[in-house]
Amino acid sequence: MKILLAVDGSPFTKKMLAYLAAHEELITAGRHEYTALTVQPSLPPRARAALSKDMVDEYYAEESAKVLDPVTKFLAQSGITVHTRAEIGPAGTTIAKIAEDDKFDLIIMGTHGHGSLGKLVMGSVSTQVLANCSVPVMLIR
Repeated sequence: MKILLAVDGSPFTKKMLAYLAAHEELITAGRHEYTALTVQPSLPPRARAALSKDMVDEYYAEESAKVLDPVTKFLAQSGITVHTRAEIGPAGTTIAKIAEDDKFDLIIMGTHGHGSLGKLVMGSVSTQVLANCSVPVMLIR
């Protein structure tokens, strides 16, 4: 099974990883193919204009590494090799598009993340993924 792990480094990402670790059927080495995806919000146009392209690229790379490195290390402890992917843009629609385009079988993500606009039952990113994607989504709360 091809599984997309949508991660943002929030406490709900940690809960998602704990859930994976507790469910052997999801974390058995060699049974599934994992991709950890983080989506960084775009810098405001004025900020991008004031910085060099190299500085902007370095910022995005550093922010993505802060999220992806712990996920990679955690899964490596279970013998799982995970592909990593970092994108820039609106998180919900980007996750949904990648899941559809790359033909993932399942998206696993936390119900809430770092988003500033929280919803009562679940976060705005998870709501957007559910609204824009036909791939099954497992939400971890």
